Amino acid sequence: MSSSATDDNPTGSVKRVAVIGAGVSGLAAAYKLKSHGVDVTVFEAEGRAGGRLRSVSRDGLIWDEGANTMTETEIEVKGLIDALGLQEKQQFPISQHKRYIVKNGAPVLVPTNPVALLKSKLLSAQSKIQVIFEPFLWKRSVSSNVCDENSEESVGGFFQRHFGKEVVDYLIDPFVGGTSATDPESLSMRHFFPELWNLEKRFGSVIAGAMQSKFFDKKEKTGENKTALKKNKHKRGSFSFQGGMQTLTDTLCKELGKENLKLNSKVLTLGYGHDESSSSPNWSITCVSNQSTQDIDAVIMTAPLCNLKDIKITKRRIPYPLSFLPEISYVPISIMVTAFRKENVKRPLEGFGVLVPSKERQNGLKTLGTLFSSMMFPDRAPSDFYLYTTFVGGTQNRELAQASTYFCCSLMNFRKLLLLT
Repeated sequence: MSSSATDDNPTGSVKRVAVIGAGVSGLAAAYKLKSHGVDVTVFEAEGRAGGRLRSVSRDGLIWDEGANTMTETEIEVKGLIDALGLQEKQQFPISQHKRYIVKNGAPVLVPTNPVALLKSKLLSAQSKIQVIFEPFLWKRSVSSNVCDENSEESVGGFFQRHFGKEVVDYLIDPFVGGTSATDPESLSMRHFFPELWNLEKRFGSVIAGAMQSKFFDKKEKTGENKTALKKNKHKRGSFSFQGGMQTLTDTLCKELGKENLKLNSKVLTLGYGHDESSSSPNWSITCVSNQSTQDIDAVIMTAPLCNLKDIKITKRRIPYPLSFLPEISYVPISIMVTAFRKENVKRPLEGFGVLVPSKERQNGLKTLGTLFSSMMFPDRAPSDFYLYTTFVGGTQNRELAQASTYFCCSLMNFRKLLLLT
């Protein structure tokens, strides 16, 4: 955003701001600006706000067609929720740390501690031994084992070096597929897991580094003011809202007001014409709904890059090409929402959900994973039904994202996973 902002006045001389894109990031930015007294307008090309966040309520069922949960990993997230008065509408999943991964066609509970790992059937005895001895095999002194600082090692390559291929196949692959719909070999370890990457640089061993870092963090916190700690303490982990994730964007829209939100208003042109000798606004903007040019002081772009390239941008009336922007390939994903009567589900699998490793395609399972929607949030389905949300597609199964509903349902193999009757 262009402005002459100062520490005392976060909005500086900026008076009018245009936010392009009414997804959650655009709406949150606009809400923050409005709370500081800025005249802000959000331009959205579609007929609804919310972007990828969309909650549906039908026949007693409630499901999300975009993100199903979010986290409070940043204190700013908690601040936004508090400011919007949404604390009472937050919903934390039941048994959210209880998750499953499919192996040999059947769901296996993911171990959450060393004892559970030893008892688990998810990994072979050889892989368990490699995990247990990783702190001893990867000492900081063995610098030849540590990956070069400037290399672009893949996520799969990094974890295979430390823990072996089976750990990659049945822990890392399903995690990456479930969170990013991609595969471990296509992601840069240095950028996707920067904390673990740095732990290897400092300690050699990922496990030993994590344990020492946790110890040092606890030691530092003991010297902090207890009152401050209590004040900053908040719930961690995934959560949603009553009625689904769209509750967040609906509340942001309500706070902004209809006069600040322009739907069906695809931006056509964006011109920058600031003259240092003039005090006139820096930018001009035109959109589909209003062909007249509007002058503004600053612009915030939150729309996808593919949409940005459709906008004609000029700088002092000279076309300004955006050739410097990278090409981004968006991963295709479809969701399948299914509901079953409880009497027909013999293995309901209490917990957050189940992830499907790509290796399990040989067993007829080609989905990315399934969330146990009504297990997490019981009010999402009638008391005599179970609700499930399954994700299909991703980089390894792009064509499945466009497949027919019947074909996608056949891939879920719920009859085997849940023991349906």
